[in-house]
Amino acid sequence: MKWRCTWCGEPHEENDPPCRECGHNSFEKAVVREDEAEPRTETVDTGTTYVWRCQDCGRDHVKNNPPCSRCNGHDLRKVEQRYDGVDRDLEVPGWLDVAKPYLPVFAVIGVVVLLFATGIISPSVLPGLGSPSPPDAPGEGTEAAGIDLEETELAVHERLEGERTDGSSAYDDDLAAFAEYQNRALVASEYDDADPNPADPGEFGVDCEAEFVGVQFAVGESSIDDYDDEAALADDVAAALAGTDDGDAILAGPPGEGLDVHVGPDGTIHVVYAAC
Repeated sequence: MKWRCTWCGEPHEENDPPCRECGHNSFEKAVVREDEAEPRTETVDTGTTYVWRCQDCGRDHVKNNPPCSRCNGHDLRKVEQRYDGVDRDLEVPGWLDVAKPYLPVFAVIGVVVLLFATGIISPSVLPGLGSPSPPDAPGEGTEAAGIDLEETELAVHERLEGERTDGSSAYDDDLAAFAEYQNRALVASEYDDADPNPADPGEFGVDCEAEFVGVQFAVGESSIDDYDDEAALADDVAAALAGTDDGDAILAGPPGEGLDVHVGPDGTIHVVYAAC
């Protein structure tokens, strides 16, 4: 060993910088000095360090040995190695700097959570969190034989309100949705031997403040073809509800009520009433 790197001490046979270990450009003769036994406290001027920078991607290399290890470029140029950007690169951003781009998203999420918490928006508007979809059922659930079944349902509610003397009931869409699910499930079971999943009123947003009343029946021996309009059908459905075992509770005026009318493939009129 005749020469060594003044920066890292790597031994070399010839005075031929740069250092193969660190790329430094200053060698010294590898001789033993008398003062080497004492700790060196003086500052050593190691000279300027150079690297070979790829002109395509900017990667620095300790040797001029193309291609570039990052992009395989062949244009490496000798430049002075500087550390001006080290402090800047080592700066750690605070949590506010990291979160700042996402603040609008957090704000939207907060508003949505607040709307759900206060009840302004029902969770049923979200896919997968709303009420169960009614099962497929044979027959008709909206119109049959020229009669609008949804209009009939509202007419039945009006008939019941006209019979009440001690109180009144509000028509509740959540209870009506539950009644529709139950009615379709019963029709599917009767005509298609289906086995729909059972449902609970709470799954439809129903929050009962009174005792729950549920009634299911078919309108006598009548067929949908026996009726000329919604009013005639509503009269018979209201009368049938009043004549059930729960008739007194129905006419007493529960806080809310809803019902569903479904006509089977044979013309039979199926009704489900729900109140609480």
